[in-house]
Amino acid sequence: MPTTSTPLPDLNGVVATAEVMAHDLSLWGLFTSADLVVQLIMVGLLTASFWSWTIIFNKGLRIRNLFTLANQFEDSFWSGGSLELLFERIGNRPRDPMSAVFAAAMREWKRTSESGRSSVTLPERIERAMHVTLSREMDRLERHMGFLATLGSTATFIGLFGTVWGIMNSFQAIAASNNTSLAVVAPGIAEALFATAIGLVAAIPAMMAYNKFSLELNRYANRLDSFANEFGAIISRQLEEGN
Repeated sequence: MPTTSTPLPDLNGVVATAEVMAHDLSLWGLFTSADLVVQLIMVGLLTASFWSWTIIFNKGLRIRNLFTLANQFEDSFWSGGSLELLFERIGNRPRDPMSAVFAAAMREWKRTSESGRSSVTLPERIERAMHVTLSREMDRLERHMGFLATLGSTATFIGLFGTVWGIMNSFQAIAASNNTSLAVVAPGIAEALFATAIGLVAAIPAMMAYNKFSLELNRYANRLDSFANEFGAIISRQLEEGN
């Protein structure tokens, strides 16, 4: 009576699967088992990502507050009230850049009136004072924007460097063990790809926030420039009527 032989199980595959399961493939496990260079890259990217989120939240709240304060100031400015009273209410500590531009112009106007100097070049001096203040205020608003741009454009490549480094270590482990099983290849590749994932997590929000904030700040800068030009025209008309 012929006998049928049952195929033996693939022990190599079972052992490989068991070895893969023995590795901790959680996020923390991938980090702790990674090479020192890859770990440093991960820590650097995570730190940069945390700092970028701090900038994003602060900058987002600041920009939203800027437009609110600009609306309030423009309502007061175009209400037809006295500019002198508005200047006294703002004082020497303006709350927003638009108030600072207005205060700089009024300060130059009052300084010229009190000194008794000729008002022929007053519009030019006021315009210069407003644009100097505008440039200074915009420089303050654009602080840390360079960090977001740099992180958004380089974090992916830094993470990719960690991936390449990790894959090189995986190939070295394969060559040293003379074993191409999944247990040898999978953990090292997972650790390497984890670095690229962290790089993407850091780069994508930073680049999106940079593009959004750049658009909003450009809109605000145009609004400040328009206000400075309108206020300068108002001062010129009043000086011409006074003469």
